[in-house]
Amino acid sequence: MTTTSNPDAPFPPSHDVVDNVMLLSTLPNLRTPHFLIPVIDHAAKSARKRLIIVLFSRHFNVQYSQKDPLKKEYLTFPEISSLSRTASWDAVQRLLTFIYVQATKVAYGLNNVLMEIDVLLKGFNEDVDPNIGNSMDICFRVTGDSIATPLPESVKLLRQAYLRPGEREMEPTMSSIGTPNLSGHTLPPTYPVTALGGTFDHLHSGHKILLSMGAYITSKKLIVGMTDDVLLQNKSNKHILQSFPVRKENVRKFLNMFKPDIIADIVPIDDVYGPTGWDPDVQALVVSKETVGGAEAIEKHRAEKNLPPLQPFLIDVISATSASLDHEDVNFLKEHKLGSSYIRQWIVDNNKQVEKEEARLKEETTS
Repeated sequence: MTTTSNPDAPFPPSHDVVDNVMLLSTLPNLRTPHFLIPVIDHAAKSARKRLIIVLFSRHFNVQYSQKDPLKKEYLTFPEISSLSRTASWDAVQRLLTFIYVQATKVAYGLNNVLMEIDVLLKGFNEDVDPNIGNSMDICFRVTGDSIATPLPESVKLLRQAYLRPGEREMEPTMSSIGTPNLSGHTLPPTYPVTALGGTFDHLHSGHKILLSMGAYITSKKLIVGMTDDVLLQNKSNKHILQSFPVRKENVRKFLNMFKPDIIADIVPIDDVYGPTGWDPDVQALVVSKETVGGAEAIEKHRAEKNLPPLQPFLIDVISATSASLDHEDVNFLKEHKLGSSYIRQWIVDNNKQVEKEEARLKEETTS
């Protein structure tokens, strides 16, 4: 692949496949960024093992002020540009899902199901991890895009290549929806303590959307209830299941990368409640469509124990029936479901195929 540092250069003519790829892009607003489809496609096809996508927007700016964030006179201009995390919940989960699905579709299409894909959201008033470029082989940028925040030396030292985006829709910038419209929105911008739960086996895009959104609305601590090994004995291909320590470490590493300034409290659970069954400090609960029943049980249990009610937040775009996804993405989710069961079955089938190929080659060499 021809690599260039010229921001006006066309697409590199061919794919130079490397192990680890980084893609950086600025978002003009929180609408679905269809213009990034060809860019993500190229970046994902260039990666063997890992793809990190970092999306920058002033609407992800961090509000550092300890004063009331609703009183804008206390905030700096970059902080005023940020969005209420709870008010932007729907837009951000649609955005994250769109990006993850585009990259995952490419990886699955190349039968590279185990490729690690991470999507990070960064404001212009926060530091990027100085080590984020370590172990990366190339950094893709979007032609014409100027990122309004200093990039760490580990990124600057990478080989740079600019990719032309797809056609941009004619739409207003975030001037109309850039700052939170608080009329009718009564929830606080973030919650100090949020909880969510899951198995998190072979951490995949669906898990990362759930974890990202939980961290997105959390200011201090995210409690992750992780299903203990004892409860996973009836899972399909259980011999492929990762152990609790491995699953815990994978979740911890991801959360530390996505939002390092919050506490990731990852605890084993052997019932539907976990810490939400007794911890009065939890204020919010992130659930998927598949776990809504569990959220209702938690609500009833907390009422019986005279614990404060939890504000629920629903992740609904991962569902294959989501009306917010494009038709192609819906079909992809119907087939693959972004699930651990699919991944474990793929590992089993792939191992069989590898063994079959090795046996064939051995037979040829001995005949």
